[in-house]
Amino acid sequence: MPWRRRLYPLLLWLTWLCGCSRPSVVTTPTPTPPVAPEPTASGEPPLRLLFIGNSLTYANDLPTLVQQVAVAAGHPVPMVKMVAVGGYSLEDHWADGAARAALDQGGWDVVVLQQGPSALPESRRNLVTWTQQFDPAIRQIGGRTALYMVWPEGYRPAALRDVALSYASAAASVDGLLLPVGEGWRIAWQRDACLPLYGPDQFHPSLAGSWLAALIIYGEVYGEPVAEVRLPVTASALRLTPDQLTVLVEAATDGVQTARLSLEQRASLDYTIPRCPR
Repeated sequence: MPWRRRLYPLLLWLTWLCGCSRPSVVTTPTPTPPVAPEPTASGEPPLRLLFIGNSLTYANDLPTLVQQVAVAAGHPVPMVKMVAVGGYSLEDHWADGAARAALDQGGWDVVVLQQGPSALPESRRNLVTWTQQFDPAIRQIGGRTALYMVWPEGYRPAALRDVALSYASAAASVDGLLLPVGEGWRIAWQRDACLPLYGPDQFHPSLAGSWLAALIIYGEVYGEPVAEVRLPVTASALRLTPDQLTVLVEAATDGVQTARLSLEQRASLDYTIPRCPR
């Protein structure tokens, strides 16, 4: 009907404005009090990581993938917890209270914050504002704030520059860590435009997309070379060719290197995403 065709663009615009797409499935893992981890024989205590986000965090259980990468790299099993609700922004999490309750339990080394793409100017302001709201609570329990940079929906690849600048701005505003996953996706696509990083809905990550995210998060949180990690997953399990898996690991390595770019340097990067010829 004509009125429905007119209404649809408005609904899309409202979705973009909140900085996230709301999937039909809503999941809220319940956080439990952290237990002080025991140091390993090497004396290295396991890191404790709290993830606060939405479906881009709980898709493919990203925290567990980060855990697996750390173990594959020879570290003790990190303690990971997740408070993630489909479609939530950081503002939603603050109002909901579950994320703050998880923070108040204390003991987190790094707290990873994530919301939707946040490419629009008002969404960027929202991301920065609520990152700044969370940061004192994170510092109070001895943790470090980290921003998990995501990516735009498949139908608007040109928004990737603005997504990157929004997350970089939020991290810079609190002197936090930037986990530049969106940059890794950009680099991967610029080397292989057919790399299947999106899932079927062209927004949430495929398993390969989540592994790329996990490698970049590991590389920045642990400060160690991604290329030296022996991946605990095969190319076929990710529906990739061996060459594509090589591209994925190299993109993660180079993506981590973008974490400390200034906003001016980041804005000057080439964000052109080529089309897959298939």
